[in-house]
Amino acid sequence: MHPLTCAANFHILSSMNSTTRDGAKLALALHGGAGTIPRAQLNAEREGAYRDGLQQALRRGWQALSDGGTALDAVEEVVREMEDNPLFNAGRGSVFTHNEKHEMDAAIMSGKDLQAGAVAAVSGIKNPITLARRVMEQTPHVLMCGSGAEEFAREAGFEIAPPEYFFSEFRYEQLMEARREDEVRLDHSSVKKFGTVGAVARDARGHLAAATSTGGMTNKRYGRVGDTAIIGAGTYADDKTCAISCTGVGEFFIRTVAAYDVACLMKYKGLTLDEACEQVVNVTLREMGGEGGLVAVDHAGNVSLPFNSEGMYRAWITSGSEVQIAIYHD
Repeated sequence: MHPLTCAANFHILSSMNSTTRDGAKLALALHGGAGTIPRAQLNAEREGAYRDGLQQALRRGWQALSDGGTALDAVEEVVREMEDNPLFNAGRGSVFTHNEKHEMDAAIMSGKDLQAGAVAAVSGIKNPITLARRVMEQTPHVLMCGSGAEEFAREAGFEIAPPEYFFSEFRYEQLMEARREDEVRLDHSSVKKFGTVGAVARDARGHLAAATSTGGMTNKRYGRVGDTAIIGAGTYADDKTCAISCTGVGEFFIRTVAAYDVACLMKYKGLTLDEACEQVVNVTLREMGGEGGLVAVDHAGNVSLPFNSEGMYRAWITSGSEVQIAIYHD
């Protein structure tokens, strides 16, 4: 673990009390993807860029919480920041499909009332997470996909960005490499890096929320959708237990209903957040061959960030604590 003490750059911490008015902590945790991230292939400059991106996203979400915003506000702000950062495989940084397009998935969920919204396989949307929230708040539906979701976005006044907005030479080279090797990749490059971003939060009212967004898989075909947009698989929140955002090989998270399983273990077996997360990530998923991790916060503001891969880009903070940013296990 590489904690960063950011008193000067993260001055809003000093204005926060150690607990909220109901005696429990504010909490915010985020991830920027998991997988095999060899230290030797992550030079100091690139590592610094990722850490800066994580810190900026955390800052944005924490500012929302400190200003009295809801947990939903905070997780949306965090994910929007990461969708705007081309380093992360979501929004602007999304990878290319086999047909040289971008298909993005996102989901958001409120622990207060179990309301949820999600979009899948959408193109041209700068911030899919905001569209997912619009689905949740302004329609009777939970999940919209493809051209239908894009039509809803246009009718709701969302700006549709041109393909050039999402283009990066780095992502295009990844597609060319994957094509040459005739494979579909869940990762960012020749090393396994599962490209998903997400956040969980507990606000001053004691409410929880989770949000997740992804650009999918490099060179994917056939409209594949992973766990991100599937409520209970990659995203889940319930004030009575926890909020979860997952990252990893989506098919395994769908088959195990991973995010909901954490909540179930807490609700029906009485496990703590750490115990439930450990069971899902390092037992259930691992036994099936599933690689990845998750970020979680419980009803009391405790945070857990387990992963069974070599690394997971992550950051977190709770009331009265310092900012923590880490990539590897140590």
